[in-house]
Amino acid sequence: METKELLFNLPPIVGLLPLLLYVFLSFKKNSNAVVNVGICVILGAILVKQPLLELGDVIKEAMGSFLALVGLIIMLGSGLGSVLQTTGIAENIVHFLMDKIGINTERKAILATMLTSVILVTLLGTLAGANAVIAPIVISLVAAVGITPSTLAVIFQGAGQAGLFLSPFSPPMVTLKEITGLTYGQVLMYAGIPVALSMWIVTYFVAKHVQKSTKGISKFDLKEFTDNKEYKPTKQTNRATIVFLVSLFTLLVFGVVKGRGASYAIFIMITVAMLTGLSFGLKAKDIAEDFFKGMQKMVWMFCMFILFEPFLRFVEASGAFTALFELLEPLVISSGQVITSVVIALIGVFGINGAAVAQAVLMDNLFGEMIRGMGMHMGLWCLLVLVGHQITSFAYPGVDMLGAMGLAQSKDIKSMLKLGYSIILVTMTLVVIMAVIL
Repeated sequence: METKELLFNLPPIVGLLPLLLYVFLSFKKNSNAVVNVGICVILGAILVKQPLLELGDVIKEAMGSFLALVGLIIMLGSGLGSVLQTTGIAENIVHFLMDKIGINTERKAILATMLTSVILVTLLGTLAGANAVIAPIVISLVAAVGITPSTLAVIFQGAGQAGLFLSPFSPPMVTLKEITGLTYGQVLMYAGIPVALSMWIVTYFVAKHVQKSTKGISKFDLKEFTDNKEYKPTKQTNRATIVFLVSLFTLLVFGVVKGRGASYAIFIMITVAMLTGLSFGLKAKDIAEDFFKGMQKMVWMFCMFILFEPFLRFVEASGAFTALFELLEPLVISSGQVITSVVIALIGVFGINGAAVAQAVLMDNLFGEMIRGMGMHMGLWCLLVLVGHQITSFAYPGVDMLGAMGLAQSKDIKSMLKLGYSIILVTMTLVVIMAVIL
């Protein structure tokens, strides 16, 4: 977007004001994320002297943006999750995984829950949606061996979020491919697998520690949950589960081999939902209604992403990114690749909580030109963006952390922060190692 002169001839760096305001509003209790972004859009428009009466045209353009596409993918993932609940596929997969591992000890219960969470998140491409599907089933199974709400909350966020870095059509994966130009396999090799593996190891040991320290202190309220020990799936559910897995993996492999882009995720989710529903015996009309019911839960996220596009465009048009780049460039470049990588990653980690994809785009706007000028390996840049925009949810309480606690019936924020800062320490160590190697 062309750089514009600011209101009252203010210096370009003032264009960062909407970003600072958004961070401030994000920390306010009972604030609404969509309203927060909307306020910042208006402030940005005023600063760059964009006529407010023409904001409708700006939003119209934003509808075709990359951020809007990611918002749509998130809604579709929620719709697919709703179909999986209706057909019993999610419950079937959960029981299959839990039964195969066996949950007669605390250690096995922790491992089984971690595996279940990461697989469902990988399949659906959504953290909150997948954990919401499995939470009632998992709680009724692990409570019997004494797993506490605090432990389960740690697992839901730590192990589950790792699935986002492995899923071919999750928002982080779609965003990283778009920003770096790397293939799905390359993103996995340089960023997805190393970060996911690091998080898994940390989560396991933190979960064991939390279980030991909270056992006997807190327990689940099982009144709202049924006993699932004698669960037996119907023939329709088994048939639909097979169709779901086969169709999903077939389409994913085809997409990877053919190098399909982010928009391919739209085709995957709609097609898989329809095939799965039909194989279960649902009518097309019922599948569509169920799918839309699931999508409704994420309409707010879609609206927020649409508003984030003009929000970031107005900041860019102010020249603030360029001004900040000019201030940081001498300091960062003179520090060498390792220090540069650590600084960029930390700026991302302690950035905007609750708007991960927009934060990744923001990081690329701020530092992309500089790191490309330095000749930094795209694999390292991919890792920095992943750590910077995803590990933020572990730095301080936000949507993902509080969501995991809510699903696990936990109020233990202390244990979540123990997990968070352990993961930050390990991922920053990974950043240093990769910066030395690449």
